[in-house]
Amino acid sequence: MKQKKVFIVIFVALALMLMIMPFTLSLNDAMTQQVVKLGWYVWVERKVAPFWVELVGVVVRGLGINFVARGSEFSVNGNLLKMSWNCLGWQSLVLFIVSIVIGFSAGKYTLASKLEAFTFGLLGTFLMNLARIVFTVILLVISKPLFAIVFHDYLAAISTVVWLTFFWWFSYRHILEEKVNRVKSECKI
Repeated sequence: MKQKKVFIVIFVALALMLMIMPFTLSLNDAMTQQVVKLGWYVWVERKVAPFWVELVGVVVRGLGINFVARGSEFSVNGNLLKMSWNCLGWQSLVLFIVSIVIGFSAGKYTLASKLEAFTFGLLGTFLMNLARIVFTVILLVISKPLFAIVFHDYLAAISTVVWLTFFWWFSYRHILEEKVNRVKSECKI
């Protein structure tokens, strides 16, 4: 079945990601440095990062954590940190979009169900990234900074793959509807 292909692609992506993680991190750092040199990140740093900082602040303050937001910077329990444009989850958004292209090609689905699945997936990707950032902040508060760094740099990618696996299982099972082939019948008298 074509739907199984999507899950196979997701699991292969996870395996490849884990195998090439050190190379990926180095490449990501090199790409980030180039983007910084070109200045493409400035708009995201000014407009999007502060929004994310405020959003994270709403959640962690609700958990009783002392969190003060200042633009794209924040203070958590007295430690000043900056939320970079590169930490906002653009990689998971790219993976989601790639999976949409592959997943929707696994069958002939109605436009309405595709839009519903896309909206559900986009919202879920957004919330997964929010949870990932919140969890990183919680780790900064309750443990050594090393644990937060390891989660942020290595394990966050796995959370994206887990989310995408759940998303496609749920979409195939409950959202996506196959198009019904309508055959024109001719009546001859």
